[in-house]
Amino acid sequence: MEFLRFENTNFSREWQLNTRGKLFTISTPQVMGIVNCTPDSFYKHSRKSDLDDQRLLIDLHVKNGATWLDLGGYSTRPGAEHISEKDEIERIKSALAYALETYPEIKLSVDTFQAEVANYALEQGAHLINDISGGLIDSDLFSVVAAFQVPYVLMHMRGTPQNMSDLNHYENILWETIYELGVQKEKAIQAGIKDIIIDPGFGFAKNSEQNLQLFSKMEAFHLFDCPILVGISRKSMIYKTLGIGAEDSLNGTTVLNTLALEKGASILRVHDVKEAAETVKLWGKTRK
Repeated sequence: MEFLRFENTNFSREWQLNTRGKLFTISTPQVMGIVNCTPDSFYKHSRKSDLDDQRLLIDLHVKNGATWLDLGGYSTRPGAEHISEKDEIERIKSALAYALETYPEIKLSVDTFQAEVANYALEQGAHLINDISGGLIDSDLFSVVAAFQVPYVLMHMRGTPQNMSDLNHYENILWETIYELGVQKEKAIQAGIKDIIIDPGFGFAKNSEQNLQLFSKMEAFHLFDCPILVGISRKSMIYKTLGIGAEDSLNGTTVLNTLALEKGASILRVHDVKEAAETVKLWGKTRK
């Protein structure tokens, strides 16, 4: 249909988010640094179970230009082991406390789909909840986010990390992804969530070819009139396509992040903050 043909891919829209009562403006693309407080995330060099390692990574991300930190205690790689809310909280609590105390100017996101974990993180002072399930796994999550009035990343996924790889059957991946996100967005709004960030969910219930097909049409997600978060850092859509490993996928990540900026991404969620921040800076210079 014609309305999916977007011509303007420049970053020309400011977004304002209410982060715990303070207005936060996204006037240029942002970099969100990944802090995996896990022993089993897909990219082995990002696994930081030890608090000292977590602190060093947080320090490095901030030094290298991260505007956001995204702390996660539950690996969401395909087939990941399920852990309880209690265990997830235990994994993130020290890193969360350190980041909040040491870098009060940095916005803290917590990557969780479990309401109890979100409630804990928000009580401690986190600024955003990044939910890979878009509210489908834990229906109580919407009400928790609404109660704290913080922004919410609504990502597209089907199923759970344990079974999502079996749920990647689409007649039209763009239309179905948009429709399913739209249903959940409406539920989030009805629950009282005011600030929603859309994540197409690259790598979740989608194979490499489907991810690239969806990425090629990413402009269509501006239909939601929300900031767009893109998380493709070192994912299999890069390394499987190139026939390499995740550890060799930084160059491919940078290429796709640049294209994502051209397509209007507001936030890049990455393992490698320095390279992403440089990408944003250089891309921005070409827009002036």
